[in-house]
Amino acid sequence: MAGDTNERAPLLHRPSRDESEDRQIIDFTENDSGNPRTWAKWKKMTNVAVIALMSILSPLASSMFTPGMDQIAKDLNTTQDQKPMIPTALSPNVETLVAMRTLSGFFGSVGIANGGGTISDMFLPSERAGVFGWYLLGPLLGPTLGPLFGGLIVQNLNWRWIFWVLTIVCTFNTILGFFFLRETYAPRLLETRCRKAHEEDGGDYHFPGEDEGPFLPKIGNSMLRPLKILFTQPIVLTMAAYQAVIFGTMYSLYTNMQEIYGGQYGFNTTQVGLLYLGPGIGFLLAVWFIVPRIDTVYNKFKERNKGVAKPEYRLPLANIGAVLLPISLLWFAWTVEYHVHWAVTIVATGFYGLGQVTIFNTAQNYYIDAFEKYAASAIAAGAVFRSIVGGVVPLFVPALLRQVGYGWGFSVFAFISIALAPAPLLFQYFGEDLRTRFAIDL
Repeated sequence: MAGDTNERAPLLHRPSRDESEDRQIIDFTENDSGNPRTWAKWKKMTNVAVIALMSILSPLASSMFTPGMDQIAKDLNTTQDQKPMIPTALSPNVETLVAMRTLSGFFGSVGIANGGGTISDMFLPSERAGVFGWYLLGPLLGPTLGPLFGGLIVQNLNWRWIFWVLTIVCTFNTILGFFFLRETYAPRLLETRCRKAHEEDGGDYHFPGEDEGPFLPKIGNSMLRPLKILFTQPIVLTMAAYQAVIFGTMYSLYTNMQEIYGGQYGFNTTQVGLLYLGPGIGFLLAVWFIVPRIDTVYNKFKERNKGVAKPEYRLPLANIGAVLLPISLLWFAWTVEYHVHWAVTIVATGFYGLGQVTIFNTAQNYYIDAFEKYAASAIAAGAVFRSIVGGVVPLFVPALLRQVGYGWGFSVFAFISIALAPAPLLFQYFGEDLRTRFAIDL
């Protein structure tokens, strides 16, 4: 199909000279076993599984320490407001902890940044949403499972063991990647074929759309592309802001659950850790029952449009999440405020998790379809934005909650969600015009 051929065009396409007759072009053939889209399903899913495991590590580490914050503050002679996000097992002071957090975030971003592009490399648009939903469970379940495991470790060992366990898990994941992860980026695969063919007979081999420009400008362009996409595309900026609000809300909720349920409800550390499974159940329900329908809705709209697909066909189900998010937040805020039974408050977090996964999956699939060969850059743009907001906002939430209480404090996030709720519906109808009006050369 023409659409699929265009989608597989190389990421960097700036030919520096005219094609000539002495050039021999190497490309994937029909049913080519070297083309990731023709791989056996087990091989594709193995790649997805390894990338998903990579993507869970950074969010897992970012929340796994929360049950040990009191121990960390005491051992390192710091205060509640100075607690670091991702300490490492041997850190002797707060400065080292902050440095290690920076390094951990830098290297831990690989799985999150590359996951969407990898899935786009292996799966056709009509089938990728369901697969992407299972992959996205990694970065979403990380903050959910982290406090549970962290609570068990802190209660039975000490806070430093949290990071020894993370080191073991990271080592295991690295070994898995070394043996089972396979390259899926088409230009890289074709470049390798061209090089091997040249070594065999000395011919002048190239692949379609090959970029022969200087290396450093190509790297610079690749690094700037996510920011260019983020700040010049209204749809990406708005949906990235939506995801950022969700991320900031999620981490604000998670980092205060120990205080809410440990203080107000009298739960111990392990019991509080189990409560994080509330949103986790919502994540799983969304992936089982809603996310697979993203492809169904997409294919139906495509069929109605005489077989022509549009990225906006990914957005209709986002309206479910747009409704669930503010309702669940108001539900949680005021049931906690009035000390309603803990189970009622946790059910609210389950609906929040369901709405969160719905928004995230529709937005990520929109990025992939709208930018096709620049899918990884578009996803990176949203990831950078939401990660910054997710890291900064929770720092100010404790002061907000002390000033106005849990009810109005978490209601602030609900009101912001209400303000952003019309975005998916508006972009569903007007997104194509916006994409045309703000078209850019990447």
